Amino acid sequence: MSTGSGADSAPAPSTSTPEDPAGPSKPSKSSKSSMFSSLKSRNYRLFFAGQVVSNTGTWMQRIAQDWLVLSLTGSSTAVGVTTALQFLPMLLFGLYGGVLVDRLPKRPTLLVTQSAMAVTGLALAFLTLSGHVQVWHVYLAAFAVGLATVVDNPARQTFVSEMVGPDELQNAVSLNSANFQSARLIGPAVAGLMITGVGTGWAFLANGLSFVAPIAGLLLMRTRDLHVVERAPRGKGQLREGLHYVAGRPDLIWTIVLVGFVSTFGFNFPVYLSAFADDVFHAGAGSYSLFNTLMAVGSLAGALLAARRGTARMRVLVAGAVAFGTLEIVAAFAPSLWLFALLMVPIGMFGMTVNVTANSSVQLSTDPAMRGRVMSLYMMVFMGGAPLGAPIAGWITDAYGVRAGLAVGGAIAAAAAVTIGLFLARVGNLRLSVGWHHGHPRVGLVPREREQLATAA
Repeated sequence: MSTGSGADSAPAPSTSTPEDPAGPSKPSKSSKSSMFSSLKSRNYRLFFAGQVVSNTGTWMQRIAQDWLVLSLTGSSTAVGVTTALQFLPMLLFGLYGGVLVDRLPKRPTLLVTQSAMAVTGLALAFLTLSGHVQVWHVYLAAFAVGLATVVDNPARQTFVSEMVGPDELQNAVSLNSANFQSARLIGPAVAGLMITGVGTGWAFLANGLSFVAPIAGLLLMRTRDLHVVERAPRGKGQLREGLHYVAGRPDLIWTIVLVGFVSTFGFNFPVYLSAFADDVFHAGAGSYSLFNTLMAVGSLAGALLAARRGTARMRVLVAGAVAFGTLEIVAAFAPSLWLFALLMVPIGMFGMTVNVTANSSVQLSTDPAMRGRVMSLYMMVFMGGAPLGAPIAGWITDAYGVRAGLAVGGAIAAAAAVTIGLFLARVGNLRLSVGWHHGHPRVGLVPREREQLATAA
């Protein structure tokens, strides 16, 4: 949900270093000076405030949508199908969305896509409140939102750089994630109250109306303050050009591959959390909202730490993915509701570490003229993995139980991170170093040559 004038130069591509085979992303000038430095921009403040409201509505609809499908069908597989339909358009058309975003002006494009998603939410609210909603209506609405997201997501990602410029991009990407997770703290809680109090239809209505805020923010922006990026002219071979660009950048490839494994098998929380609430702990919609809220607390902490850290390294991404997958395995066997709920906090924190680190790393090291296409590929993998992973997660949950489903997803995510980390260490001729630094334990990767020189000395 995150992401200059022609004179603004793109951040230089990352180069491999002995300490980080994939290369660190270029840090912003304010990398550790202020956690909220990008909010100095008026346009970004308007965007940020609008997204707080809209994201809250989005989380309300997600909770209500999953719960409505589960109540209509009683099937975790059906919940997985709903998630898959929402992300299927990104898998099918995501790359073409990136080509369009590189050609089109971002602000007018976002006005169209945000309006389309508002209409979808209002239509679903009408069907639900009138008592005519059927599961295929929810499927259709999820697919329609997915179609709008094909263009909306890369447009929002890349528009951030036009609002804040390259120096504040890392901070703004992290704050966008914090924004999303702050809304996630409010949305599920309000959705739980609405579902149990007045019904799911009111949550859908709130989401539809919430789009007034970002649309108003876009209309109030000062276009003269935007950092204009030269748009790609219409021409043949632009999609192929974007793929070739990524193919020549190992740092981008391995980041996207790892994110693909984690998102496809580890981020199927609509399937897992609803089943844990309903089938394992028999606690109802309130506990489902609680799980999402506690996960959002951890995610918010992870996003703010990333904003403060100001750098994006491959080793942070790999370590975060290993911790994320391992904690999912632990949570899968949690014997009580409260232990499971508490584990949602670190799971959310490390999941957000993976998300923010990968997102900002890709954006910071990509040429602005290519950013729409590269981010569409990234988002296609990140979001498009759901059509593959969600039905699989739902099938495992229905056939073997939700504990097995969550454990398998965590194991695959952790194994992928370990495999990629070991491969990069081997390519970079690195070894694991464990020691003490100023009285604190320190774990990292160092060149093998350094160890050989120390031995020779």
